[in-house]
Amino acid sequence: MLEDTLQRLRTGLAGTPYEGKVFLVGGYVRDKLLGRPLPNDIDLVLEGDALQLAQLLYERGIANHHPVTYPRFGTAMVHIGETLVELVTARAESYHDASRKPKQVHPTTLYEDALRRDFTVNTLLENLHTGEIVDPLGVGLADLQARRLRTPRDPHATFYEDPLRMLRAVRFSVQLDFTIDPSVYQAILEQAERLAIVSMERIRDEFTRLMDLPRAADGLQMLLETRLLHQFGQPLLPMVGCTQNEYHLYDVWEHSLKAVGFVNPEGLEMPAWELRLAALLHDVGKPDTRTVDEQGGVHFYEHERVGAHIAADWLRSLRYPNAVVEQVSKLVKLHMRPGFYTPEWTDSAVRRLIRDAGDLLEPLLRLVEADIKAQRHDVVHADLNALRAHILRVQAAQPKEKWQSPLTGKQIIERFGLKPSPLVGQIKAYLEEQVIEGKLAPDDIESAWKLAEAFLNERQ
Repeated sequence: MLEDTLQRLRTGLAGTPYEGKVFLVGGYVRDKLLGRPLPNDIDLVLEGDALQLAQLLYERGIANHHPVTYPRFGTAMVHIGETLVELVTARAESYHDASRKPKQVHPTTLYEDALRRDFTVNTLLENLHTGEIVDPLGVGLADLQARRLRTPRDPHATFYEDPLRMLRAVRFSVQLDFTIDPSVYQAILEQAERLAIVSMERIRDEFTRLMDLPRAADGLQMLLETRLLHQFGQPLLPMVGCTQNEYHLYDVWEHSLKAVGFVNPEGLEMPAWELRLAALLHDVGKPDTRTVDEQGGVHFYEHERVGAHIAADWLRSLRYPNAVVEQVSKLVKLHMRPGFYTPEWTDSAVRRLIRDAGDLLEPLLRLVEADIKAQRHDVVHADLNALRAHILRVQAAQPKEKWQSPLTGKQIIERFGLKPSPLVGQIKAYLEEQVIEGKLAPDDIESAWKLAEAFLNERQ
């Protein structure tokens, strides 16, 4: 698909003034040279007007639609097939102190354009038509071969202009298995607080990309050590140094990172980054609930409930969608339940777990598996394979769709002359609980009325 897009570009621009003057730049060139999977989008740069080039692509039927243009920045975006293509006029920029958005942009050479980019390994160019690799700064290829992250200019200047690049340095280091140059690392340490000028949405997006990586735990530790985490992840900091009980080898922070590393998202509909977020946050309530008894035993009573609130508040502060906030906080709240499983659990207890977890049942079990792997191995833990088998038996005996009140809210209102109120919901919840307990068949209307009447009489 990507190669088809490139071929359409080459063919469409052959014989025009743009032939041999347009270059691929950024992640595509870097990843191609590294032998990595190629991205789904590409960036093109030229010493000329990118907006005119984008218009030409549209007029020649190469682009799917009229270009989306940003004249101030000399950029345009089009789709060619299913590939997003960003076209950029080679440019130089200057910035306001309080913003990462350029205050002034003007066309320039490919060399000057390379100087404004984030890292030298992202400055490499590939001529669209000839395939020639161009290293404008003369250091990009060497840094790529050395697997080294350096900035094109003094890193203090690069990060001062756009502090989000500090988060990108951490992500690229983990994603590409590159070493951050000492001068770059020192600049991050000295300028971490400047991340405050970046919008929370931008920070969230970059953080999400990091959490989507298998080695996300390494990136989290780097965020802590560089103090970047201090700028947007304050609720996580109390986990550092918070010692635990005899089930653990690590403090809460180290244990949580281990759990993040043990997460297995394979085959789940939930994105890997979302499950890793739950692993990161599953014990975030422990520092606030830590107590020590007279015998020196350490306890974290109701840390899952407290942690669910902390997780939800923090994720909202990062502007995550409500669905993500609800799912992650729910996993945090429920993460202790499967860990208490024993063969003595009744079918009704398993039904409650299935009901309460809902569509998050398998992600919850994966989270608990990661949690257990991050604890000491010489203590007894719940047999989650046995729990899975028990879940299958219960589901086979009666589908969960039938675990509900035989009576609707409307029926209850009409029968007892009630007004819509929380009491109606309480009656329905009580009847559902009787079904789950196995004390009421889901189609036993007569018994349901008797139970509902008794419940109502007790509350009047």
